[in-house]
Amino acid sequence: MKRRKFLVDTAFGISGALLYPTLGSSMIADPETIKLTILHTNDTHSRIEPFPVDGSRNSGKGGMAKRAQMIREIRASEKNILLFDSGDIFQGTPYFNFFGGELEMKLMSLMGYDAATMGNHDFDAGVAGFERQLVHAKFPFIVSNYDFSDSSLNGKIEPFKVFVKSNIKVGVYGLGIELKGLVPSSLCEGVVYKDPIEVGNRMSRFLKQEMKCDYVICLSHLGYEYKREPNRVSDKVYAAQSEDVDLILGGHTHTFLNAPEKVTNKIGRSVLINQAGWGGMVLGKIDILFERNKKGTCVSCENLLVGNS
Repeated sequence: MKRRKFLVDTAFGISGALLYPTLGSSMIADPETIKLTILHTNDTHSRIEPFPVDGSRNSGKGGMAKRAQMIREIRASEKNILLFDSGDIFQGTPYFNFFGGELEMKLMSLMGYDAATMGNHDFDAGVAGFERQLVHAKFPFIVSNYDFSDSSLNGKIEPFKVFVKSNIKVGVYGLGIELKGLVPSSLCEGVVYKDPIEVGNRMSRFLKQEMKCDYVICLSHLGYEYKREPNRVSDKVYAAQSEDVDLILGGHTHTFLNAPEKVTNKIGRSVLINQAGWGGMVLGKIDILFERNKKGTCVSCENLLVGNS
C-alpha cells in the first residue's frame, strides 16, 4: 500500500470521517514521518484554581497546576510540541480583580506557552492595563486584524510568527472579534478592527506561499458559530471562505467539541476547527503527521479533561 494512502486511510477511515484514537507507536516511530503535537486552550478566564468541589457540573475541573502537570507529561513523551491560547485569558475570578492579569501571564510563561491571541476580555483593564502585564509574558501575542498603531500597544503585538520544529515550518496568525459592542471604547481606544476574512486570507496566503510554511494555524477569537446569525463572521464562516489555513484554534463562544470539525474551504480542501470549552477544563491536543517530503499529513485529535472528575 502506498505510504500516503496508508496515512490518509488511518486518519480518516473508509467514510472520510475523522477518527481520534491515539496513533499506533509503530506509525509514530516510522522514520519517514515527523510528528507535531499542538496543545491549546481558550477562554481560561483567570481560572487559576480548579472549580470548587461542590457537586456542581464543573466540580473539581480545571486548574493551572493540573494543566501544567499534563503539559509536562506530554512534553516528556513527545518531541515537537507547540502550545497556544486563543484569548480571554483575563476576567472571571478574583485573581484578575486583585492582580490585573499578572498571575495569568506568569503561570502561562512557566507552562511554556509559545503564543496567544487576544480576546475581548483581555481589554477589561484597558489597553494600558494589558500593556502593563505584557512584561510578565515570556511568549508573544499575535493579532493580525487589529491595528494598534494609535495605541500604546503599537509594536508590542505581532501580526504573525513562524515556528520551526524538526524542519517543519508552522506559520501562526491571529484573528480577533469586533470589539464594538463588546468592549467600551475607552478600554480599546486607538485599536482599529479590520475585516478578519480579508486579513486572514492575506496572512495565510503570505505564510503558506511566500514564507513556505508547511502548516498554517489561525488563533481565533471570532467564535465557533452563531446559529441565529449564520452570516456573522465565525470560525466556520471564515473556514468556508479560506484557502491557505490548515487549522483554526478557536475561542469566545466557550464551545466544547468532542473532536475537531472539518469544514471544506472555497478550493475544496478540509480545514480543521477545534475549541476547548472554557475555564481551563479542557486541554486540546492535536497530533499531525508529516511525511518527510512534507506533502502528506494526517491527524489524530483528543480534547483532554483537566481536573479531578
